[in-house]
Amino acid sequence: MSRRNRLDAVVVGGGVVGAACALALSELDLGVALVEAQAPPSWSADRPDLRVYAFAPDNASLLERSGAWPAVAAARVQPYRRMRVWDAAGGGELRFDADAFGRRELGWIVEHGLLVDKIWAALSATDVRVHCPARVDALEQLEDGVRMRLDDGSRIEAGLAIAADGAESSVRELAGLQVDAHSYAQRGVVAYVHTERPHEQTAWQRFLPTGPLAFLPCAEGASSIVWTLPETEAARVMSLDDETFGRELTAAFDGRLGETRVASKRAAFPLRRQLARDYAIGRVAVIGDAAHVVHPLAGQGVNLGLRDVAALRDTIVRARTRKADYASPQSLSRWARERKSENAAAAHAFDGINRLFSNDGVAATLMRGPLLGLAGRLPPVTQALWRRAAGLRT
Repeated sequence: MSRRNRLDAVVVGGGVVGAACALALSELDLGVALVEAQAPPSWSADRPDLRVYAFAPDNASLLERSGAWPAVAAARVQPYRRMRVWDAAGGGELRFDADAFGRRELGWIVEHGLLVDKIWAALSATDVRVHCPARVDALEQLEDGVRMRLDDGSRIEAGLAIAADGAESSVRELAGLQVDAHSYAQRGVVAYVHTERPHEQTAWQRFLPTGPLAFLPCAEGASSIVWTLPETEAARVMSLDDETFGRELTAAFDGRLGETRVASKRAAFPLRRQLARDYAIGRVAVIGDAAHVVHPLAGQGVNLGLRDVAALRDTIVRARTRKADYASPQSLSRWARERKSENAAAAHAFDGINRLFSNDGVAATLMRGPLLGLAGRLPPVTQALWRRAAGLRT
């Protein structure tokens, strides 16, 4: 391949994290390619995506400059101003309130499909070379870069390769990076519902012995539910008719928002923790689900992935300021260590919370409610917890 056609970076995977990474790198005036196996469907307001995220302020800022976030916000997002967390066994309640933090909102509930649609629209206004549909068949590490062969026979050479192709990442495997995986033997049941009482721009979460149940406020008065259940129980509730499912959901949520009615189809997905042992090897870096899959109870999966992107962008900026090779193994190693440390800490914290709250042991049951209540009565604790979830540094 002619060195004239050599790119600075190639990103594999065009989901939220991968597409945002290609966009962020293009803003640094780098030559970037994006490889994606399947073109994303266009988002439609009358077909809500069951996959929703509690989007954090730092990641909205990441997408702000490119125009992607303003386009998302103009289409359909739901700000949430409060969070309420409590345990079915009783005790106190953990509360977060935007007013107490001097903010208009804590974050936004936004659909996966809408995010992807608007990020791809922003990409179309850049010089990013999009290869879609295309898959990576082979990966070769060079002394000063990487070379990829795609399934259409074309080749790409770049200084840096970034795997953002999901939990089953083929690029991670081709690079020889290993993962440690743990199944929770749980499934997350998701759907849209309408409730008798308004959602109050509040994200609600009740811990049950079977797992957490979250009601996330959405536009037009609906809520998105994520109901974590053991696999057999998830299969049972998925088999219920809508009316019976709604009654069981109302009871599981203790009628907090009154009667609940199903407003969409339902889906269930398996839950696991999966962490890459290393985030970089040679000139290949892994980000997003290719690097870390975490329990959804805190809604941090996509937020952690976008923080991988922000940290990588900052690493490149610092290296270029020093006139150093930003894609060298030495430059990537510090980024990899920092992101692995932060993401592993988050994943194991979510794991510990899930274990503590998703069981009916006497000791755990007696401990949970008072712990939430104590944290809720200590403003510095709640503020520190929220600032960490929001990606803000003290």
